[in-house]
Amino acid sequence: MATIVSFHAHPDDESIATGGTLARASGEGHRVVLVFGTRGECGEVADGFLADGEALGDRRAQEVEASAAALGAHRVEFLGYRDSGMMGESTNDDPDCFWKADPEEAAARLGEILSEETADVLTVYDDHGGYGHPDHIQVHRVGHRAAELVGTPHVYESTMNRDHLRRVMEAAATDDPDFEGPDLDDPEANGGVEFGSPESVITTTVDVTDWLGAKRASMAAHASQIPEDSFFLSLPDDAFAMAFGNEWFIRTSPPALGVEDWLLPAGVE
Repeated sequence: MATIVSFHAHPDDESIATGGTLARASGEGHRVVLVFGTRGECGEVADGFLADGEALGDRRAQEVEASAAALGAHRVEFLGYRDSGMMGESTNDDPDCFWKADPEEAAARLGEILSEETADVLTVYDDHGGYGHPDHIQVHRVGHRAAELVGTPHVYESTMNRDHLRRVMEAAATDDPDFEGPDLDDPEANGGVEFGSPESVITTTVDVTDWLGAKRASMAAHASQIPEDSFFLSLPDDAFAMAFGNEWFIRTSPPALGVEDWLLPAGVE
């Protein structure tokens, strides 16, 4: 049995980016641990959704417990930082936010969990955090440093497949001529945001088709951020499978020698 620690910025990130992979790992008998840098205090929520006096961070922490149950995760931990908000917002300057955290201190907090779990695999994000969110970029930095500090042997960067996104948008435009998605080839057209990674640098493509039920349930658990009528959960099964049936990673430690179809390298079983 292997232990996978999956490190994320906010509750719900685990569902969208890695939910199928984690559900598969748990279903195959491996230990899955979720770690979050923040409780997602800066997320957006519909008016009246929260009870009087209820803090969004508290609600999102409750939601992630339900998500973890759907994925079969065995442990959930928070590093104790505040959500930094999107890049350029005033919340980036909060001294308690994750973006302002000392990477060495944050890496030590994560490293303690990695050591307790004797983690075989750590998942983080790519170097631009998938789409430029400061907390996601910090996950990349802190996660890699923590793995260095404690010697976690296998590190994977969760990413979006930019070429796949392009194909999905082309299919959507065929069905709906009015559909307009981001220009994936011109980050400046998207406020400087770079989406995901090209297929040429992706080392690991995990087919999670058989675990889409768990992934959808995990997403639905985050009702404050992914309401039932959201684009994600409103997709019919075939479209949901096209959008979310694969999850992508870049193995950086040790570097992958070829194309892989599973998160656990040979010998880590």
